[in-house]
Amino acid sequence: MFARSRLSRFIQTNASVLQRRLASTKSLRETLEEVIPAKQEQLKRLKVEHGQTVVGDVKVENIIGGMRGLKAMLWDASVLDPNEGIRFHGLSISDCQKVLPPAPNGKEIIAESMLWLLLTGKVPTVEQTRQLSRELAEKGELPTYVENLLDSLPNTLHPMTQLGMGVAALNRESSFQAAYERGIKKSEYWTYTFDDSINLIAKLPALAARIYRNVYKPNTALPSIDKDLDLVGNYTRLLGYGNNESLTEYLRLYIALHGDHEGGNASAHTAHLVGSTLADPYLSYSAALFALAGPLHGLANQEVLRWQLAMQKEIGSNVTHENIKDYLWKTLKSGQVVPGYGHGVLRNPDPRFIALQEFCNTRPELQNSPIIELVNKTSEVAPDVLKEHGKTKNPYPNVDATSGCVLYHYGLNEFKYYTVIFGVSRALGALTQLVWARALGLPLERPKSLSIEALEKLAKQ
Repeated sequence: MFARSRLSRFIQTNASVLQRRLASTKSLRETLEEVIPAKQEQLKRLKVEHGQTVVGDVKVENIIGGMRGLKAMLWDASVLDPNEGIRFHGLSISDCQKVLPPAPNGKEIIAESMLWLLLTGKVPTVEQTRQLSRELAEKGELPTYVENLLDSLPNTLHPMTQLGMGVAALNRESSFQAAYERGIKKSEYWTYTFDDSINLIAKLPALAARIYRNVYKPNTALPSIDKDLDLVGNYTRLLGYGNNESLTEYLRLYIALHGDHEGGNASAHTAHLVGSTLADPYLSYSAALFALAGPLHGLANQEVLRWQLAMQKEIGSNVTHENIKDYLWKTLKSGQVVPGYGHGVLRNPDPRFIALQEFCNTRPELQNSPIIELVNKTSEVAPDVLKEHGKTKNPYPNVDATSGCVLYHYGLNEFKYYTVIFGVSRALGALTQLVWARALGLPLERPKSLSIEALEKLAKQ
C-alpha cells in the first residue's frame, strides 16, 4: 500500500513537471492559439452586454483638434495612462525589466520577449524566447529582388522612404494575400496574418541595415545573419556595430520600449486603418512607416539632438543650470518649442525616458559623456522653466529627450537614420495588433466626417 502511494505521488509530481516543461516550450503560434478563444468570447460578451453603453463625449474641439482624447479604437496590447505612463498588458516598464528574458549574457529586454508579451499577454520563458530568436534569424534573409530594389535606389533618397518601399515590396511574399485570393474562411485570417507579421519582423533588421549601408557606407560588405543571435544582436551586427556590447544592449532596450505606445499614435493607427481594409501586413506596415516619417511623429529625437548640440556649441564646456536656463528662455522667446518635453497624453515624466536614463547611469562611458551630461542637467532645469512659461500641459521630458543623444554618443550620428530604428521597433506593436484585429474580426474602419458648416449647424442645436 505504501509503495503504491509513493508511486502515485511520483507519477503526479512528474506529470506536473512534464506539463510545466511542455508549457515552457510551446511556440508563439501555439501560445496564441490558446489565448485567442477566450479573447474572442470576451469581446462577444462585451458587445452583447455593453454595446450601447456611452463611454465618452465628443466635443467640437476633439473633431477639429486631431481627435485627441477620443475613445474610439480597440487596441489591447498597451494602455497609456496620463499619470503612470505606458503599460503592456498591465505590466509597467519596470515590471517588464524584471520579468521579460534578456539576451544570453545581457540584461536588457529584447524584442522577442516584448513581441511575445504584446501578442499573447503572457511572459515567455527563456526557452521560448530563444526559440523565437532562432525562428526570426532563420527567416531574416532578404529576397534577392528586394536587395536589388534597395541597391538601385539613389543614396540621396530618404532612408524612411527606402524602408517603406522595401517593406511594401515584400508584399510579394504575403501568405495572407495568396490565401485570400484562393479563398479562406474569416476564422483563418489571423493565421496567415501571423505568418506574414513574423516574416516581416524577421526581415526588418536586414532591410534597415542594407539601407544604412547603401546610404552611409557604400561598398561595405554586409555580414550574413547569425542564427545564434537575437533580433537586435543581428541588427547591430549588420549595421557594423556588432562588437559594441553597450550599443547593442541600448538598442535592445530602445527597440523594446518603443515597440508599442497605444493604438492612437499616427503610425500605429495608420497600420490599423490600412489593415482594416484587409491589406496584408506588408502594405499595412509600409503605410505606417510613411506616417512615422512625418516631422510631428518620428523625427522628434533628431530635433532634440540638434537642439542639444546647438546649446552645447553656445554654452561650451561651462555647463551650469544657469546657462541652460538662459538657453531655454532664448529658445522659448524666439517662438520655438523646447524639443523633447511634453507629450500628447502624458502629464508626468515619461517612464521610457526614466528607463533610458537609468541605462545611462549604469554605463561609465555615458556617465562621462558631455552630451548625456547636458541631457541630464537640461532635464533638471527645463520643467521649472516650462511651468513658468505656462504654455505646456506637461513640462516633463519624454523619451525623445535622451534617445537620440545616446545613439550619437555611440557614434551612430546619421540623424536621418534614427527614424528607421524607430520603424524597426514600432512593428512589434502594430503587427501584433493587426493579427488580433483579424482574430477578433474587427470591421473596416469608417468614421463619420463633417464639414465646418455641418459642424456649426450641429453645435447650435
